[in-house]
Amino acid sequence: MSSLSASRRPHPALRWVHKQLFPNLLQSILTLATLGLLLWSVPKVLDWLIFSATFVGSSKADCVGGGACWLPVVNRIDLFVYGFYPDTETWRVNLAFVLAGAIIPLLYFKRIDRRWVLGYMMLLPFVMWWLLKGGLGLSSVSSTQFAGILVTVFLGVIGMLFALPMGILLALGRRSKKPAIKLLCVLYIELVRSVPVITLLFMASLMVQLFLPEGVTIDILARVLIVLVMFTAAYMAETIRGGLQGMAKGQYEAAKALGFSYWKTMSVIILPQVLRNTIPPLLTQFIGLFKETTLVVVVGVLDVVGIAMSTTSAPEWIGLEHEVYLFLAMFFFVICFALSRYARHLEKQLEKSR
Repeated sequence: MSSLSASRRPHPALRWVHKQLFPNLLQSILTLATLGLLLWSVPKVLDWLIFSATFVGSSKADCVGGGACWLPVVNRIDLFVYGFYPDTETWRVNLAFVLAGAIIPLLYFKRIDRRWVLGYMMLLPFVMWWLLKGGLGLSSVSSTQFAGILVTVFLGVIGMLFALPMGILLALGRRSKKPAIKLLCVLYIELVRSVPVITLLFMASLMVQLFLPEGVTIDILARVLIVLVMFTAAYMAETIRGGLQGMAKGQYEAAKALGFSYWKTMSVIILPQVLRNTIPPLLTQFIGLFKETTLVVVVGVLDVVGIAMSTTSAPEWIGLEHEVYLFLAMFFFVICFALSRYARHLEKQLEKSR
């Protein structure tokens, strides 16, 4: 009898469909309407994007078929990716991309010692700077030749890796018992958070040079990077400070009873727990930083958005703005979606550990 009743039970997949998609009449209507909209729109979108699109040609006149014309992107893909980087040295850019992209899979592998991963992330900004700028055996490349996706990835990755430790120090400083340190951190955080990032970029681009001695200059890319790091670190500091305030008082008392110093207490007991609990909002801020790199175009740094604007304004590609900006949207979606999925993965791991 039990085997008969078990055989009549619906398959787990059918139970999931019933529970998630058709639990009641209203939900069933919404599900069917959504499925109908997808069945009507997806074939049309795919036909425009891929099947009737034009990928081969050298001018706008070669765009036939009624679909998207990807020729502006296809013909200028090297400019989109490498900017004005020397053609013979693009292997350095490719290697920098590989090293930056390796962060996510390294974070997924649990068998790798976290200390090795942390060391890799600490060295990565300096290795990327050496690869892209040159020196120590590599030919020097001016930052004025940096453009396109190269600039976006460079600013995003290095900005992320420098903003987190700075945000931790600011959060600790704001909770410090020393009035001078606390006041400085509070003033810094509140001042930076009260000013739009685009204002800070203009100040770094136009005003900083006025206060430097004659003949002394700071690379515009370095100035932009410093602004993005400072801006993101101020917001991260508040997120981490919230995590510190949420820690049980007994954690501090236990560390004090064991004779731990302040820095040992923070590094061994407090911060590992705080960072684990604040990882989702911190990754959200990383995603925001990656998208905010597009603002550097207003101070003359040609990131991928700057290249797209120059492409759409070229006489031979006028009228194909939709395809160019759709390419940009897909590029940012892939990067930000990967980061958001990793944030979700960490949330699940945190729920299991709890």
